[in-house]
Amino acid sequence: MNLKTVITAGTVDLNLKGSTKKEIINELLDILVRTGKIQDKGAALAAVLDREEKISTGMKHGIAIPHGKCAAITDLVACIGISENPVDFDSLDHQPCRIFIMTLSPVEKTGPHLQFLAEVSLLFKSSEKRDEILNAKTPEEVLEILTE
Repeated sequence: MNLKTVITAGTVDLNLKGSTKKEIINELLDILVRTGKIQDKGAALAAVLDREEKISTGMKHGIAIPHGKCAAITDLVACIGISENPVDFDSLDHQPCRIFIMTLSPVEKTGPHLQFLAEVSLLFKSSEKRDEILNAKTPEEVLEILTE
């Protein structure tokens, strides 16, 4: 999977303001609504929150990957948000998060969803790449870091 086909400069926000998990999820969904990637924010929110109730998508190293499967989605969509302030996301390592990557996919399509999550998780095993993302000044710079 080529991340550039899923994530664009328009779906990258370097200035998330939320201070809670739910606020961050709402901001990420707003990115997808604003860019026309999703039309039914309510259904998407329900899918992501349902997934969060099962187990938190807060990973390690300050990264959270909130995601869900939603009947209102026809193709995999994704966005990235960066927060200047760390946010408690019930992470596996109990550390707050600053990098948030959201993906939503159709209920009946499993392959692209799993491929996206695997590719993203591999990218962020590198502390250098995480630092570069956190220090990026533009959405285009984030895209470049993700796809190099």
